[in-house]
Amino acid sequence: MKRLLLLYHSQGGRTAALAEAALAGARREAAVETLPKRAGEATLEDLLACHGLLIGTPENFGTMSGMVKDFFDRTYYPAEGRTVGLPYALFISAGNDGSGAAREIGRIATGYGWKRVTEPVIARGEPTPADLAACGELGEALASGIALGIF
Repeated sequence: MKRLLLLYHSQGGRTAALAEAALAGARREAAVETLPKRAGEATLEDLLACHGLLIGTPENFGTMSGMVKDFFDRTYYPAEGRTVGLPYALFISAGNDGSGAAREIGRIATGYGWKRVTEPVIARGEPTPADLAACGELGEALASGIALGIF
């Protein structure tokens, strides 16, 4: 069975709410196992075992959370050349516009050789029903694309 790793960090709960919506959407695709992991708990083995990656982060000081960055720091060199072409998508809980977090994660993902499959979902402020629905659709679309071999 193919696996989707849902990697996220949340302190205040906003990103966690988006992650729950993304997880619910991804789990609508029964042919893909979706594994939710907090960034601080996710391992190199989790990354190497997945067929797709859904990343969720709050925007902290105009960039990604330190825990998501920590995950990248811990896995980048050990995974070098082993995850090229991995499809990924991104959701951000932003206080500003989220562009700094999206840009920095995009730069790191390029270094891994990953393939972004859609524009990031950026929720500004408290997540709205529309933000939650967008994350649900994001999770379902990524899982479905993995199941069908589109990505």
